[in-house]
Amino acid sequence: MTSHLKIEVTDHIQTVTISRPSALNALNFEILDGLREMIMEVYKNSGIHGLIITGEGEKSFVAGADIKEIASVESGMGKSFSEKGQEIFQLIERCPKPVIAAVNGFALGGGCELAMACHLRLATQNAKFGLPEVTLGIIPGYGGTQRLPQLVGRGKALELMMTADIISAEEARSIGLVNRVVLTREELMSVCLTIMKKITANGRLAVSRVIDSVCGAYSGEDDGYAVETANFALCVSSEDFKEGTEAFIAKRKPSFKGI
Repeated sequence: MTSHLKIEVTDHIQTVTISRPSALNALNFEILDGLREMIMEVYKNSGIHGLIITGEGEKSFVAGADIKEIASVESGMGKSFSEKGQEIFQLIERCPKPVIAAVNGFALGGGCELAMACHLRLATQNAKFGLPEVTLGIIPGYGGTQRLPQLVGRGKALELMMTADIISAEEARSIGLVNRVVLTREELMSVCLTIMKKITANGRLAVSRVIDSVCGAYSGEDDGYAVETANFALCVSSEDFKEGTEAFIAKRKPSFKGI
């Protein structure tokens, strides 16, 4: 695991801090490989119930991909460069455990794409969002052209990507890119933990099937309604469903086994 990722686990919730402050936490190949290793461990580790991803310091979540590395990509390597990031971000998006992006400061380019791959996005007031790749003569390559329209609508997404505009946290919230905006980094992490604990107190199997069903609707390969039906049937046959209904009838707190 790269030294640029700091990992802490508290009450079954893992917090990963991208730590490359000298470059405003820009993504390089080492960090991307570390993110892949980290998310695969989250999939496998039953002791981790949720994941929060944030950036080191007050200035930046992730200011983008490392421009020097992008500039070094040979003309014939563009496809594999994009596929690498897409694969890792899709692992985050399809993680069966809830993933929250705690956005402190800049979330530009690859940083915005990383935040969009997470299931929820919370931000401090000083956060900035944008996909300004066209100013470099390229386009978003880590799934940004697909996820931004899903979150904010086609017209607004095209405007943001073609103009390269960078928007405030409040505007991001107003268009549906961000779930909540808070004042400080301390408050940001506190609210993220509160929301995560609220999510993981529910049936974790059911939460994972919500994630899978929503992803199915946007995959382009699956019938979202069919995915929902299959996941609903799976939940109905689970011990968690039996426990949840019995607890409701008995007016007690359920004790879910989870996944």
